[in-house]
Amino acid sequence: MDNIQLHGAHVIEVDTSADGFMLTPEKLKQTLAENKNVKAMVINSPGNPTGISYDEENLKGLAKVIKDNSIFCISDEIYSELTYGEPHISIAKFIPEQTIVLNGLSKSHAMTGWRIGFIMAPADLIKMINVVHQYAVTSVTDNVQFAALEALTNGLDDGLKMRDVYAKRLDLLRSGLEKAGFVSAKPTGAFYIFAKIPEQFTQDDFAFSRQLAHQAKVGVIPGSSFGKGGAGYIRISYATSEKNLKEAIKRIQNFVKQEG
Repeated sequence: MDNIQLHGAHVIEVDTSADGFMLTPEKLKQTLAENKNVKAMVINSPGNPTGISYDEENLKGLAKVIKDNSIFCISDEIYSELTYGEPHISIAKFIPEQTIVLNGLSKSHAMTGWRIGFIMAPADLIKMINVVHQYAVTSVTDNVQFAALEALTNGLDDGLKMRDVYAKRLDLLRSGLEKAGFVSAKPTGAFYIFAKIPEQFTQDDFAFSRQLAHQAKVGVIPGSSFGKGGAGYIRISYATSEKNLKEAIKRIQNFVKQEG
């Protein structure tokens, strides 16, 4: 959102909390009808912070609305290798001429801090993107380029092995949170759980997160930092060891018993 505003564009937030944190074709159509000057929409699948992935039926519906309204779709697919149960599908499959796909090695190969990625779009768009990019980024450092080359040459499927480990950690963490009174939709991708704070608390997610950090020594992200629809939720990552997750679950459960 900040990047969009920094470049002088206007952000239109769409609250998807009532639809399981998934943008429906109907909601997109309504939003576009109410805002006539929209140039592009952003979709993140699998999503951060919810872990929700868009299935083929929903993507087809969104693609039709996008095509009918002649706008672009900026599709952030950085978690594409980390999906559970169903294979990842890109909306570019249905509207390639109107899609800008963002991806990279940050999540698939645990290279988050090294910031190397790639973009796919129609040739005329790439040409214009390059005009801006060459004045924003000088070059990627040598060590990161060599690491990326190794990842794409000899470790192309490494993300799939990581996915299987994440799937086990997901079940462990979600089960532990449910026993503590947290409700969440089961993620179908990424490595986050977006959980509703138990009803006995104030539902002020920032206050809850601070209290949990100070008293239980567990760090989470307040849901409302991702938008109004996230109020009353927390995001917790399971991209850590099983040992750490078990300890975090124990601390959260004890905290809820003592403070709830």
